[in-house]
Amino acid sequence: MFKEFKEFAMRGNVVDMAVGIIIGAAFGTIVKSLVSDIIMPPIGMLLGGVDFSDFFLTLSAGSYETLEAAKAAGAVTLNYGVFINTVFSFIIVAFAVFLLIKQINRLSQKKEEEVVPAEPVPLPYNEVLLEEIRDLLKTK
Repeated sequence: MFKEFKEFAMRGNVVDMAVGIIIGAAFGTIVKSLVSDIIMPPIGMLLGGVDFSDFFLTLSAGSYETLEAAKAAGAVTLNYGVFINTVFSFIIVAFAVFLLIKQINRLSQKKEEEVVPAEPVPLPYNEVLLEEIRDLLKTK
């Protein structure tokens, strides 16, 4: 069983997939920081100094200034500001994946165009004669 698992785990596709998942997780962290630390602060400033991560509704009794204060008090909250940040992150990741796939498709199409089709192999003389006989019979 261990031998079969080792063969499965060492297949090229599984190793490639593992590398992709690790890089994807790292890319997700970068995008999360990009959205939280670079994109949302200027948007919040344009909207009057709003911090999207502090947009929440308290579902239990009480009023809290920040999401951290509500969580510290054990309040049940609906965190729609964090959801907005996550949606922005998703859009950025989806766009990056779109650009990557588009580039891969463009490169693969170039490779297909570079392949020159082989010239047709001339028919043997006897086949040429047979075709001529066939064509003559069709005309009669």
